[in-house]
Amino acid sequence: MVNGSKNSGSNDNGDAKLKQRLRDATEKFQAAIKRESAPAAYSFRLYVTGSTPRSLKAVYNLKRFCEEHLAEDYDLEVIDIYKDPDAARAAQIIAAPTLIKSLPAPLRRFVGDLSNTQNLLRGLDIQK
Repeated sequence: MVNGSKNSGSNDNGDAKLKQRLRDATEKFQAAIKRESAPAAYSFRLYVTGSTPRSLKAVYNLKRFCEEHLAEDYDLEVIDIYKDPDAARAAQIIAAPTLIKSLPAPLRRFVGDLSNTQNLLRGLDIQK
């Protein structure tokens, strides 16, 4: 019987380790879900006109700006108004490229190729 209790003690220890590993994995998984579902501090929609040089420059400039000044704390949606004219009408876009910042409030609009970093910093109220 001594051999039998050693085996059962060994299984209890193994079960405890397995349960702890499962708890740890579950906690890590839940933490990852919270990180993914947390809303970004900045939310942008960039309205462009196809792949024209001015539109491509605006996309490039905005991505560079966001990576440099906002880390990964932003959502960016690029909308081609040739492919989705209803979205442009709904957002009352009259010139392109146009950037709309919806978060954080207040809503702001920027028109042009977004090459003036100082204007963006000032308009987004980012102190750098």
